[in-house]
Amino acid sequence: MISITEKTLQDLQFPTVLNTISAICNTDIGKQKALEITPFKDKETLMEALMQTSEYLSSFQNNNAIPNHGFETISHELKFLAIENSFLEVGSFRKIANISETVNTQLQYFKKFDDYYPTLNRKASEVQLTKEIIRYIDEVVDKYGEIKDNASPDLLNIRRDMNVVRGKVNQSFGMALTHYNSMNYLDEIRESFVQNRRVLAVLAMYRRKVKGSILGSSKTGSIAYIEPEATLQYSRELSNLEYEEKEEITRILKQLTDAIRPYLELLIQYQEFLSDMDVIAAKAKYASRINGILPTITDDRRLYFRDAFHPILYLTNKQKNEITHPQTIELNQEKRIIVISGPNAGGKTISLKTVGLLQLMLQSGMLIPVHERSETFLFDRILTDIGDNQSIENHLSTYSYRLKNMNYFLKKCNKKTMFLIDEFGTGSDPELGGALAEIFLEEFYHREAFGIITTHYSNLKILANELPFAMNANMLFDEKTLEPMYKLVLGQAGSSFTFEVAQKNGIPFGLINRAKKKIEVGKVRFDKTIATLQKERSKLEKTSITLKEEETKAREESKKMENINVKIKQKLESYQELYDANQKLIYIGQKVDDLTDKYVNNKNKKELIGELLKIVEIESSKRKKATVKEVKAKEIQQKQIIQEVEVKVEEIRKEKKEKKVKAALVPEKPKHILKVGDRVRMHDGRSVGSIDKIEKNKAVVNYGIFTSTVSLESLEFVEVKK
Repeated sequence: MISITEKTLQDLQFPTVLNTISAICNTDIGKQKALEITPFKDKETLMEALMQTSEYLSSFQNNNAIPNHGFETISHELKFLAIENSFLEVGSFRKIANISETVNTQLQYFKKFDDYYPTLNRKASEVQLTKEIIRYIDEVVDKYGEIKDNASPDLLNIRRDMNVVRGKVNQSFGMALTHYNSMNYLDEIRESFVQNRRVLAVLAMYRRKVKGSILGSSKTGSIAYIEPEATLQYSRELSNLEYEEKEEITRILKQLTDAIRPYLELLIQYQEFLSDMDVIAAKAKYASRINGILPTITDDRRLYFRDAFHPILYLTNKQKNEITHPQTIELNQEKRIIVISGPNAGGKTISLKTVGLLQLMLQSGMLIPVHERSETFLFDRILTDIGDNQSIENHLSTYSYRLKNMNYFLKKCNKKTMFLIDEFGTGSDPELGGALAEIFLEEFYHREAFGIITTHYSNLKILANELPFAMNANMLFDEKTLEPMYKLVLGQAGSSFTFEVAQKNGIPFGLINRAKKKIEVGKVRFDKTIATLQKERSKLEKTSITLKEEETKAREESKKMENINVKIKQKLESYQELYDANQKLIYIGQKVDDLTDKYVNNKNKKELIGELLKIVEIESSKRKKATVKEVKAKEIQQKQIIQEVEVKVEEIRKEKKEKKVKAALVPEKPKHILKVGDRVRMHDGRSVGSIDKIEKNKAVVNYGIFTSTVSLESLEFVEVKK
């Protein structure tokens, strides 16, 4: 039987985890349930809860998202259903229909995807699926939460009569409005509503001339609100029908409540199921935030948390963009107790709390942030002595309180217990308190309990070294800066670095030497030996990390060089293809240009067409049909080449601009003024013609076969008319 005290939950900050999960829940009942989570009493129920959370977490990664489980609380409605002859308001039935529909969707979904969510489907299959509740409600209430006209034959007739009378009310009122408005008896606003009835806004001086019932007046008294006499009769008839409608609706609601009342227990079950799903979903979302998984739960006496994170610290550091250092801790039958030593602020307490909180979370059905190869077994008790233990209520000193706590430990401690003690033995005379702590530790050891303690006492470090199934551990410290490295190392005690830290903080060296002489030589030598060993371990750890980083960098550089080499080869091939294509185009262009000159001289069209066809046939015979993939690949290559060519072109343009600027500084030769008869050609052309006429900035150039009007600026002087 698992039994974990409220003190243990508080010491390990378990309520903080619950508050985070509660905030993730969607429903009020779910939020409350999350705050009431406690460790499970038996393994079977716990394993079900862990598998449910694990399956829900898997839905975030696969394509089978679990349907929405949100609902409006129906606790108020359930109380009323339990009271005989009571009836629910129309809005309550819509809430009941919605919760029934949500449950039905969930049940059908889990049944369909049993292969993915077998544990969740087992939970869902305990709930009965029924569509009767929805059918009863849908017959009476529409989707907007209003009573349907056809909810009963009487209601249908009443509402038909009401519509007829409303029409008469509006018609009679409209006639009165037109009549009195034409006589200028009405104010500018003409009409208004009083007591939910339509009235004429009559000027006070004419109120006696308007037949009807005065229902009120304006604040200033300048307007009297009168319901016309013709409308009044129909209004009374409408009021009677509204009363009849209300009575019929009450009767229908009572009838519907009686139809739903037999399903009271099922509706309670529905609300319980959806609120449980809300908590499971919240635990899965929390696991996603902390990278939680389900480690192996074994029957062997072994706790192995690899790369374990403290979840609260992890989320806090994540918000601050700071690093959280994981710890690896192992306890088994041959290594039952770990004594962690070392200087303060090195992470000893966090390491101890990490193990306790993760075990507590796991035994409460939550996934924990550890490596997938981690494993643990279930403890009947987790005993803690952490933090400020002074009892103000009982007027006990720290040491008295701790002794009382140790007495409780001695009563409850056995082979199914894990104990966690921070700063073991403190609060009394170091020699006497240390000796008593040593006896307690021996007692826990002989009872085969698993435990982790933190201490500065040398006698406890020595005892851990002497006991076969206990071991020392320390938090690594940088020997130069004396800064913590937040890494737990098993198998070696840690120095408190008392004198080293004192020296770092500016305490004179002479005073430190005097302090060393005051204490036993053996103790200083022991602490010094530990400090030396720890420094060596730190150096090795740093060297190992550096080598790993360099190896990783070398691999990355090698990959980069390979990628660059491949890209260069591809570009060279692409450039070659582009060059060949351009050469072909230049060759064809030259041929066409030669044919043009030939045609200009001999005017033989047949010969020109024959030569052109010959060129086309030669080129078409060289081509082969390319596949779609090859065409696309070529297009991509050409785009890349074009982009690179554009960059080169841009560079060439810049160079040309610079040359132009330099050329502008050199005085130009006097430009020839073009005249009629001069032989000229276009700046970018080869054909030469003579100027027939010059008008403003344009010239008519005769090429023999045709004439062309061209801007003077685009012409280049060749020679004077012969």
